[in-house]
Amino acid sequence: MIDSHSHIYCREFNEDRDQAIARAREAGVRHIIMPNENLVSVQYVVAARDAYPGYMSIALGLHPELVDGDYESKLTALRPLFNEYKPVAVGEIGIDLYWDATWREQQMAALDTQLHWCKELDIPFIIHCRNALDEILSVMDNFGEPLPQGVFHSFTGTSEEVDKVRKRGDFYFGVNGIVTFKKSKVKDILPVIGIDRLLLETDSPYLAPFPHRGKRNESSYIPYICNFIAGHLGFAPEDVSKNTDRNAIKLFNLDI
Repeated sequence: MIDSHSHIYCREFNEDRDQAIARAREAGVRHIIMPNENLVSVQYVVAARDAYPGYMSIALGLHPELVDGDYESKLTALRPLFNEYKPVAVGEIGIDLYWDATWREQQMAALDTQLHWCKELDIPFIIHCRNALDEILSVMDNFGEPLPQGVFHSFTGTSEEVDKVRKRGDFYFGVNGIVTFKKSKVKDILPVIGIDRLLLETDSPYLAPFPHRGKRNESSYIPYICNFIAGHLGFAPEDVSKNTDRNAIKLFNLDI
């Protein structure tokens, strides 16, 4: 299994990162992709990747919650780091209007810039979307050229929203521990998405799946997500693992 979205580089793992990685390997996690959040976190994702050669890949981008009036200078400083550190994706990027819509226009502009980076570098995007699907699709509609490939991470939309996304491109959808929550409706859109466009992810240390909900999440919990999806779609867990691994390897061009 590939954990296509983890923040295992962050401070929540400073005391036991080696042990968390060991647990992930034991649980059958063969690779972990780590998106950063800002300029400061670049050093942490790179250090984590280099500490576990071949086991981790990184993505670089400016998280939408960190976009503000100074976003352009942040992007200017971030762009050269792609040439230096060779990430497998631009991410996580997107738009988040859940808490605050103050920087809505700036978030849209930052997303447009970073989507163009995907085209320049020939790497996919990792989209963070919260209360902002219409804005993200608007940016895509005004992109001006064929869109890059990518994944809508932690997707919790409706089947109608899956269709809206698919009108813009044949994108992937990341599913994490939310699918196991009792009142979650993510399971209802799994057949709509289909196994050929699903990616497994944890978003650790956030969104731990049942029965660990409310606790720190980690990559070793991927089997809970895999098994839940398998049970709901009528697949063997091994088939979900095989297909979602294939999807991640193809999307991120992983050499594993």
